[in-house]
Amino acid sequence: MTSEVVENEFEFYSKAEKYWKDVPATVDGMLGGYGHISSIDINSSRKFLQRFLRDGPNRTGTTRALDCGAGIGRITKRLLLPLFKTVDMVDVTEDFLTKAKSYLGEEGRRVRNYFCCGLQDFSPEPNSYDVIWIQWVIGHLTDNHLSDFLKRCRAGLRPNGIVVIKDNMAQEGVIMDDVDSSVCRDLDVVHKIIRKAGLHLLAQERQENFPDEIYHVYTFAMR
Repeated sequence: MTSEVVENEFEFYSKAEKYWKDVPATVDGMLGGYGHISSIDINSSRKFLQRFLRDGPNRTGTTRALDCGAGIGRITKRLLLPLFKTVDMVDVTEDFLTKAKSYLGEEGRRVRNYFCCGLQDFSPEPNSYDVIWIQWVIGHLTDNHLSDFLKRCRAGLRPNGIVVIKDNMAQEGVIMDDVDSSVCRDLDVVHKIIRKAGLHLLAQERQENFPDEIYHVYTFAMR
């Protein structure tokens, strides 16, 4: 539980904001010096996502997606814009969203909204998104804020829409990272938070071909 490792909630959030303000607005910056894994990450995410976009009565639509913790738009550019008509981006760091406007190039015209906001304070517009993609950012929310945010995401889905989390998983318990002021949870803790938010797990997959020295990364789809 984050309540056991986060002593001061205000400090937890403000330290994280300060950390990201000093991070270069580049793919390498977004990935903590692991820019070289970006293509492996995107290709796996595309395969995972496309199983929900294929034909069928419960097919997830491709009208609109939301990129949460979007940074400069690495995922928006390479995963979401190629698959969805329009994308919205939300990130707490204004400089990243400013950089995104040039980084995304011509296709960036299909980004409708750039929301500068922490996810603990963000509410997706109800009944609006086919896919809400949340990658490498849940560690910046306390358990209660994450659960509440996921509830708001559930309300933000269109019919057959899905919420996707892709993030680091600890081997056991909850581990605090004082450098970027984030936590890393184990699978059991994440499953509990998903259930608490009233979401049902549709698929779960471990990322392959990432460097051995980093945390295991898992992707979850839910609605």
